[in-house]
Amino acid sequence: MKSTLEEQQAFVTVVDSGSITGAAERLGITVSGVSRALNRLEQKLGATLLRRTTRRLELTEEGETFLNHCRRILAAVEEAEEAMLDRHNQPQGRLRINAAPSFMQFVIVPVIGEFRARYPGITLELDTHDRFVDLLEQRVDLAIRIGKLEDSSLHARLLGYSPLRLLASPAYLKRHGAPQSIDDFQDHSLLGFSQLDHLNRWPLCHADGQPLHITPTLAASSGSTLIELAMAGEGIVCLADFMTITPRHNGTLVDVLPDCTEMQTQAVNAVYYRQTTLSQRTRLFMEFLAEQLPEKYLIA
Repeated sequence: MKSTLEEQQAFVTVVDSGSITGAAERLGITVSGVSRALNRLEQKLGATLLRRTTRRLELTEEGETFLNHCRRILAAVEEAEEAMLDRHNQPQGRLRINAAPSFMQFVIVPVIGEFRARYPGITLELDTHDRFVDLLEQRVDLAIRIGKLEDSSLHARLLGYSPLRLLASPAYLKRHGAPQSIDDFQDHSLLGFSQLDHLNRWPLCHADGQPLHITPTLAASSGSTLIELAMAGEGIVCLADFMTITPRHNGTLVDVLPDCTEMQTQAVNAVYYRQTTLSQRTRLFMEFLAEQLPEKYLIA
């Protein structure tokens, strides 16, 4: 007896979510329904696909092999369905996008209305994390990654670059004075990241040529919080331009040491798994970002 697409989907979802309960939530069916689908699948194949323990599920060797086939089959079915929709120019379905909270807030959210107007049949789910997430485990179709890419399993499309600059509020600089060199920072409040320490490397160099790596006087876990602190006059901050367009334009934040600041940028990439067939929905959103972002938020 042949397995069904529903049984294969249940199996893949259990693996991706890490539990039968998680798979049931994602699929919108009962836990017992997922469990029965797995049992039927294993009976039909005459093989154990998952070892079930009290703490977790582990793929068997047969499960690993069958999982790869299932992914290809389900991707091919989705691609075929989308091809039919594409013939009628009606892209539809769910599209889950992952990005850092600050990029989602300051870049994606402002342009999302135009995308929805163009493609009303696409249902968007906007997911934010300060740290990189597993795209398969979180069911992410497309993620925006800022900075150096290290995961070789990801395919990337470069959207542009965002320069870094030092900023502070006019009120802060009026109270404490504007620093004239790096040495003056010892008398200032420096705002930095509490968890992503590599973001505390600022685009300045000491007299000996060594790059400046600050120890924050006041630290926060997100760029959004640091912007609010800087605008409230709590200190000097270093952030990517895409986050600070509005406060720079309205004068809420002004440049600090602009003549000493080196031109350093953060690459912004749209990424997805190499093994994943690029859906029409994903392609359309990626092309939309490539169209919108260099014009408004990034440099080429």
